[in-house]
Amino acid sequence: MLRGVTAIRYVTPLREGGSLPGLMEADDLGTYVVKFHGAGQGRKVLVAEIVAGELARGLGLAVPELVTVDVDPRLGLAEPDQEVQELLRNSPGRNLGVDFLPGALDLDPLAFDPGPEFAGRVLWFDALVGNVDRSWRNANLLLWHRRPYLIDHGATLTFHHGWSGPPTAEALAQRAARPYDAGDHVLLGCAPDVDAADAELAPRVTPALLAAATAAVPDAWLDGEPGFDEPDDVRAAYVAALTARLDARAAWLPPLREAAAAGAERRTRPAKHPSWLAEWRAAR
Repeated sequence: MLRGVTAIRYVTPLREGGSLPGLMEADDLGTYVVKFHGAGQGRKVLVAEIVAGELARGLGLAVPELVTVDVDPRLGLAEPDQEVQELLRNSPGRNLGVDFLPGALDLDPLAFDPGPEFAGRVLWFDALVGNVDRSWRNANLLLWHRRPYLIDHGATLTFHHGWSGPPTAEALAQRAARPYDAGDHVLLGCAPDVDAADAELAPRVTPALLAAATAAVPDAWLDGEPGFDEPDDVRAAYVAALTARLDARAAWLPPLREAAAAGAERRTRPAKHPSWLAEWRAAR
């Protein structure tokens, strides 16, 4: 389960996100980017953040720590922004917090190319979870202490927005084989090594890892899902969908490989990189 903290102060809204996340201080003296269950995008975005984020962490990709944040709506009473007041009023209790990385920079692969290995692993992971939000418009990659971090996975696992109960085997197979649209992926110009990523990561997507990622989701965010009897039934549906996606790699890997090759040809990579980047690559 995720570690739980209690919010003690609302610091500022972060208006880059469509769901109006806010920066909050908590009782563990930490600062978190909090995403609220009462936001317009609903709790499924929070579920996707956890399942995809913990899956990425299990695959060795750096993700800021995820916690649950207990929010008292009274924290918003002094806020001058009516939208913030309403959001906090609609989000009592448990919300999702993402550890705030002070001083982190947006990772621009044209300035700091992380290399084919890292690019391949991120591209492969995004194809697995169907991430539609890691483009050159919005990279959702941070550079912190000379290490790249993956953030904002609310736009993954989009299949759950359309289900009305446990998916059938036929539906799982049909959805799992769909190619991933990588045309705008931010790391295409880094010559992603998709085959190396597949060889490394596919064996690590085990039933135990998927079960752990889904177990981190609070029951309250899964309870009452239309067509499902219990939260564990919803968790099983996520595991089944991701397992089917993994098993369908023969269908979606070839177009992913082609997109990576085409992207590498279109983009111009920088000729020089800082010395610390070479050290980071050598340590991987």
